[in-house]
Amino acid sequence: MSKTAIIIPARYNSTRLQGKPLIKVCDKPIIQWVWEKAINVKSADLVIIATDNDEIYNTAKSFGANVEMTSVNHKCGSDRIVEAAQKYSDISYIINLQGDEPMINPDCIEEVIRLIKEDEKADISTLLSEIGENEDKDDPNMVKCVTDINGYALYFSRSKIPYERNPGIAKFYKHIGIYGYKKESLYRMTKLDRSEIERAESLEQLRALYYGMKIRTSIVKYDSIGIDTIEDLNKFKKLVEKE
Repeated sequence: MSKTAIIIPARYNSTRLQGKPLIKVCDKPIIQWVWEKAINVKSADLVIIATDNDEIYNTAKSFGANVEMTSVNHKCGSDRIVEAAQKYSDISYIINLQGDEPMINPDCIEEVIRLIKEDEKADISTLLSEIGENEDKDDPNMVKCVTDINGYALYFSRSKIPYERNPGIAKFYKHIGIYGYKKESLYRMTKLDRSEIERAESLEQLRALYYGMKIRTSIVKYDSIGIDTIEDLNKFKKLVEKE
């Protein structure tokens, strides 16, 4: 039986927010907020936290998570996920859920799983949401995406795409950083050399596009809060306090 695993990469060293997975909000570490969303996904068979840090490992164990210790030498989350996934021979689909997405909606994870399972052409699945009028489309921390008529990604960029030579025509979509992979596609991608466009934009998904892999997208009416900065953290705290 082929299984679907949600794997949450979590590392301690972050250039902008050190020890991010362990920061507590309402007496609960961020990594636990993410894990609790993941275990509510009915179409997932396994939820695994993959880390390189003893404190994260022990914290995750303390709230009941399945945790795998991985190498400290990985340069990206995908490599960490591959190391963890290789310990489970019956996994066929892998969901890369970022450890800094505590507000992710379980229904969105379900959609990513549905896409990668149902679309035979897709190597990868991911989500987009329309950028609101009050949002800064030029913000480089907000990754944008354009797709073809069938919903396959054409390009991702930190710049505003498409360029508005004729304003008021195109809609703009931001990327929600969750990915579904066919296992073979993920293993293949992590063995490929980094392309110039990936290195220029610091966007790993561009490696897949550069080598001709197909990324299927779905547009959702949902926005997640990825915690990259202290401002993001404070925004998340305010949202939690309102609930």
